[in-house]
Amino acid sequence: MSKFRGHSYRSLDPKGRLMIPPEYREAAASMGSEGLLVLTNFDGCVVAYPLPEWERIEESFNRVNVLDKRLRNFQRFFISGAVEASLDKQGRVLIAPHLRSYAGLDKDVVVAGVGRKFEIWNQAVFEARRREMEESFDGDMAELAEKGFELRL
Repeated sequence: MSKFRGHSYRSLDPKGRLMIPPEYREAAASMGSEGLLVLTNFDGCVVAYPLPEWERIEESFNRVNVLDKRLRNFQRFFISGAVEASLDKQGRVLIAPHLRSYAGLDKDVVVAGVGRKFEIWNQAVFEARRREMEESFDGDMAELAEKGFELRL
């Protein structure tokens, strides 16, 4: 399975369309998405999943205990924010207005690969989050190690 990795700086056009990096288009195509992505709101950004990956996520919600109010609220927020989006012939995707508003996307954005999905961030927010992460890196890595996470470089 192809993975999304790396990041690139992009610009939204006045209509809210984003040119998806060619390597991300290729990764999505290799997952059988046929140019279809599902975009949704999560963690302050817009998250993009190839359609087959999104279908696995929706299936996982069928196994959730609906008696847990937190899970219901998360499902409601995450799935109700989702929209199916097709890549046009130029490799652009239209980001719905509610998603642009949620993530504060205006002109300058960062497209960041995160394994089986990619994220679309307001550039200033992305850079601020990176700085925060850099400042807390050692402490975060120690805490993750205590929880059993192993990173072999």
